[in-house]
Amino acid sequence: MTDQSLPLSVAADHPAYDGHFPGHPILPGVVLLDEALHVLAAQHGLTAAGGQIRAAKFLSPVSPGEALRLDYAATANGVFRFEVVAAGPGHARVVASGMFAFAAPEAAS
Repeated sequence: MTDQSLPLSVAADHPAYDGHFPGHPILPGVVLLDEALHVLAAQHGLTAAGGQIRAAKFLSPVSPGEALRLDYAATANGVFRFEVVAAGPGHARVVASGMFAFAAPEAAS
């Protein structure tokens, strides 16, 4: 599926880990999607605020400090299919997948 990859970075001390869950912190899915949406928008000169989540699946929890990357491919209709991959030593696993769409830029008048 991957046409392109981008590093995705969530700080190990991100405040979302606090209380989610005590003693076994995992990254909330909403934070993971938000980070992925912003990285993809910035890469393509799009506005993250105009992004929509068309589909999302969470397949594996993300622990603090895990190395992540965003693999994605653009479809013919401007939708981006994506996978967030945790790449640890000797293995990689897909932690989330789905589709983002962005509002078309307004035409200059």
